[in-house]
Amino acid sequence: MPRIVYVAAAALVDSAGYVLVAQRPEGKSLAGLWEFPGGKLEPGETPEVALVRELGEELGINVVPAQLRPLCFASHAYREFHLVMMVYLCRAWLGEPLGFIDQPVQWCSLEELAALPMPPADRPVLAALAKALTPGD
Repeated sequence: MPRIVYVAAAALVDSAGYVLVAQRPEGKSLAGLWEFPGGKLEPGETPEVALVRELGEELGINVVPAQLRPLCFASHAYREFHLVMMVYLCRAWLGEPLGFIDQPVQWCSLEELAALPMPPADRPVLAALAKALTPGD
């Protein structure tokens, strides 16, 4: 039975509808691929608390948990573990997101996101994100 890894991730969306993604650093698994920022839950953490912590550590921004809206979840079996990723939509934060941990970041349109190389667990999030960002839905 593979171990299960729980992570929380954010689709940070700016006022123009662009979404922030970060590039996985060299030396980590799936290096070079673009992902939604976030990270592993520590023991006793809720997904929201973990995500607030991770966004502060990785991007240098402050997020209030009430600004996180559940978007979707992804479940993917990697060779070494099974990933369960809880994804939140976030449209408000304090500070300018910067890649602090040797992770380049970029703002992308939905079309640009679809063209980026992404980890298998992140790819299915794009459909939920497109639906959430489509006016009138």
